[in-house]
Amino acid sequence: MIDLTHVAPTEAIKIIIGASSQNYPGWIQTQEDELNLLQRRDWEQSFGDARKADVILAEHVWEHLTYEEGVEAARICYDFLNDGGYIRCAVPDGFFQNEWYQNMVQIGGPGPKDHPAASHKIVHTYISLTRMFEEAGFKVRLLEYCDEGGRFHYREWDPQGGFIYRSYRYDHRNKEGNLGFVSLIADAVKE
Repeated sequence: MIDLTHVAPTEAIKIIIGASSQNYPGWIQTQEDELNLLQRRDWEQSFGDARKADVILAEHVWEHLTYEEGVEAARICYDFLNDGGYIRCAVPDGFFQNEWYQNMVQIGGPGPKDHPAASHKIVHTYISLTRMFEEAGFKVRLLEYCDEGGRFHYREWDPQGGFIYRSYRYDHRNKEGNLGFVSLIADAVKE
C-alpha cells in the first residue's frame, strides 16, 4: 500500500511502478511489495474510491509479466487512472536488430538466475504491446519503436510526462546517431 495523504487533493498523482532507484520530483516511487501490478487489493487500499492516478510510469517492468498478466495489470491500472490519464510504458524492443541486445533481453535472461533479465517472460514488439493495452481498453500512442524491418521510429515526447532513461535521447549507449540501446516506449491513454 502507498500513502497518498501527502498529495494535495488538487495535485496530480504520478506514480513510478517498480521504481528501484528512480526518484523524480513530484513522482511517488513504488516497489512491487507496496503496489503490485497484479494485486487489485493493493490498488484499492492505496487509492480507495475517491482518488485516481494521472500518470503511471513503468520503465522496463511489463516484460516481467506474461502477455495475459500484462493485460490483467493494464486492466487494473485502467480502473485506477483518471480519464485522460496514461501509462507511459517502456519495455525491451523485440524488433531492435542488435544481437547483443536481444541476448540481454531474451526470455529468461542471458545468464545467472540473479540477473534482472532472468525474470523476463516476454519480449514485446510494438504489435504485441499495442494489442495488450488495447485489450485493456487503452488507446495507444507509440513514442519509440522498431518496426518489423528493424527501422527505428521516434515521436517527440515530453520527459516531464514520464522520464525514460533507456530511450533514444537519454541512454548513454546511443551516441552520434548510433543506437546502442533502445526501448519500445508507448503511452497507453485512458480516453
